Amino acid sequence: MISAIVLINVAQGQVEDVAQALIDLPGVTEVYSVAGPYDLVAIGRVRRQDELQELVAGHIQKITGIESTNTLIAFQAYSRRNLEAMWDIGNQ
Repeated sequence: MISAIVLINVAQGQVEDVAQALIDLPGVTEVYSVAGPYDLVAIGRVRRQDELQELVAGHIQKITGIESTNTLIAFQAYSRRNLEAMWDIGNQ
């Protein structure tokens, strides 16, 4: 599974419409409105590299209201659950 974090700048007044369009795309699992230099963060999860290219360049960047994107490809996923499991290895 390939995970990507897509940082998105949106035209003023378009956050809700763009967020809804993003979450309706196959491969987009979560969308967050955020404070800071970006307006939205979309989490994409796909099986193959070519699917990621299609998701970002073929679908996300074509949504009306999106002004720019910056895509980060995840190498390794860490979560509280995974980290807690690592520390519990010797305590069972």
